Amino acid sequence: MPAAPQPPSLNLPTPVSDLAAIRTGDQVALTWTMPTKNTDKTLLKGNMTVRVCRNETSSASCSAAATLALASGTNGAFTDTLPAPLASGSPRVLTYFVELANRKGRSAGLSNGAEILAGEAPAAVTSLTAEMRREGVLLSWNPGPPGFSPAAIRLVRRRITPAATEKPAPSKSAEGPLGPPAEPVERTLRVDSATPPDRALDTDIHFGESYEYRAQRVVRIAVNGKTLELAGPLSPPVGIDAVNVYPPAVPKGLAAVATPGENGAAPAVDLNWQPNTEADLAGYVVYRRDPAGGGWQRISSAQPVAPPAYRDDHVEAGHTYIYAVSAIDEEGHESERSAETQESVPSP
Repeated sequence: MPAAPQPPSLNLPTPVSDLAAIRTGDQVALTWTMPTKNTDKTLLKGNMTVRVCRNETSSASCSAAATLALASGTNGAFTDTLPAPLASGSPRVLTYFVELANRKGRSAGLSNGAEILAGEAPAAVTSLTAEMRREGVLLSWNPGPPGFSPAAIRLVRRRITPAATEKPAPSKSAEGPLGPPAEPVERTLRVDSATPPDRALDTDIHFGESYEYRAQRVVRIAVNGKTLELAGPLSPPVGIDAVNVYPPAVPKGLAAVATPGENGAAPAVDLNWQPNTEADLAGYVVYRRDPAGGGWQRISSAQPVAPPAYRDDHVEAGHTYIYAVSAIDEEGHESERSAETQESVPSP
C-alpha cells in the first residue's frame, strides 16, 4: 500500500504482563499468557524462546532458571524447584520474571515481576484423616511435637465423583435466578489459625458425592513492607464418600389437645411439635399406644406427614392415649421417637 517508508520490524515479542507465581513447599508454579503480537503490533508466528528468571535483589535483572520454547497465544506454565540455598534460611522476597526472545535472541524486556517468599517453608501436615459425621466431614491431623510453632492450616477439597454419576447441570431457565450455584470441583476451605490445632469440620458438603482432601501449613510474613504467604507442601490426599447414614434429629415439643365429639362430630386428638430443619427431611411418623398395655402402633399413613402437626380422629371418648413422633429423611433413615405425651379424650 502506498505509505510513508517504515523501518524493518525487529519482530520483538510483546513482554508478558500477567505472570503469577505460587509457592508450595519447595516448588514454585508459574503461569502466564503468551502474546500473539510483537511490539510492531503484527502477528507472531512459530515458537519463541522463553527465559524464566528469578532474582533475590530489587533490581529487574534476570538470573536464568530455565529456558523454554512456546508458541504465541498459548498458556505458559513452568514449575521451578527451588535450589537448597533458596529453600532454606530466613524468609526473603524472591521475584520471578519471564523474558521472550525472537529467533535472533533479542527481547523487548522482562515481564512483570511475580513475588514469592524464599526461605524455609512450614513443616508438612502429617497423618491427615477424614471421617463422616452428621454435620459433615471431620478432618484431623498431627498437630506437631510439643513446642511446635503453630501455623494456619489450608484445606483444599476436590470433588472426585465420577463423571458418569454426575447429574447434568440445570439450565438457567430451570434453575431460576435464585437457584443454587453448581458445586465447584475444587475449593479452598479455610486459611485460618486452627482451633483446636489438629482438626476441622467441613459442613459444606453434599451427600452422595466423593471428595478428596489435602492440607498444608501456611504462614504470612511481612518482608520489606509487604505481606506475603509462605506455604508448606501439600499433604498426601485422603478420600471419603459422603454417604448419608444419619437419621434426622428427634422431634421436640410434642403436645396433644383432645376435642370431644359434640353435635354429631367425632372426637379427635390434635398433635403438634417443633419442625425439624434438616435439608433432606421427608416428614414425620406418628405413633400411638394404650397406657393399659400393648406396643407402639403407627397411626400415620405410609407416606411421611409433611407438616409438624397431625389429627388422630380414630379415638374413643373416655379413653387415654400416649403419642410419640419420629422424623424421617428422603433416604428412609428414621430418628428415635420423641418424648411421649399423654392425652385423655373427654366424654361429650
